Amino acid sequence: MSKELQPLMALTPGGNINAYVQAVNAFPVLTQEREQALGEALYFHEDLGAARELVLAHLRFVVHIARSYSGYGLPLADLVQEGNVGLMKAVRRFDPRKGVRLVSFAVHWIKAEMHEYILRNWRIVKIATTKSQRKLFFNLRSAKKSLGWLTNDEAAAMARDLGVDVDEVRRMEGRLAAADVAFDAGTDDDDDAAQFAPVHYLEDRRFDPARELEDSDWEASSQERLEQALECLDERSRQIVQSRWLSEDKATLHELAARYGISAERIRQLEQGALGKLRASMLA
Repeated sequence: MSKELQPLMALTPGGNINAYVQAVNAFPVLTQEREQALGEALYFHEDLGAARELVLAHLRFVVHIARSYSGYGLPLADLVQEGNVGLMKAVRRFDPRKGVRLVSFAVHWIKAEMHEYILRNWRIVKIATTKSQRKLFFNLRSAKKSLGWLTNDEAAAMARDLGVDVDEVRRMEGRLAAADVAFDAGTDDDDDAAQFAPVHYLEDRRFDPARELEDSDWEASSQERLEQALECLDERSRQIVQSRWLSEDKATLHELAARYGISAERIRQLEQGALGKLRASMLA
């Protein structure tokens, strides 16, 4: 059976990853001459068949790169899918005139897509907010030779190699060693572990029913006391307060002065007196 007739599910990493690895390893590795010919057909003639053959022949390299990121605890199938996106981007931009093999050119695109996927999906990495911290995180992850903590000499040497402070190396090492705790306990967790899940001791105080009821009652009570206080004012003072403070289109002192035929200073005095009465009435 030709490769074109292979079942589609076998070439889907999201299905059975083992079957997928076997399928991609079945594609022959291209010789330099064949790769050059396919690259020219795609670059100069936009031959989609050539692009397909280039992609299929290099899927095995994506799997190899994805396995180097297995220590992040993310599904290999997801990493492979992201790497395949990078491979297709690299094939589309591949220039055979440069005299470089496709795998050497594509490795940067493949890793870039995988890095973006890790940054989006691993919560420990999300804490590394700056670009320099993210670069340090990936370099630290690949540079550590054991699962133990770095010695002082190793940390100092790594800081010199990466061009950062030793304290920064220590901080990122601590994040790397931290456990990625889920908010809710998994269904397979035992009872002792489940009772310490953050869902049992973290609370969102923004939607406390008692606080919402209290705020609602306070707003209603304040509105009622304001209406009662306004009833205690004379008609002119009440209209001045409403025009100056309660209306959407607030009037100026001069507009009110023209309406009532008095000076703006007199309007200001009436306003201050009315506000004082309102304040005293609402606090009583």
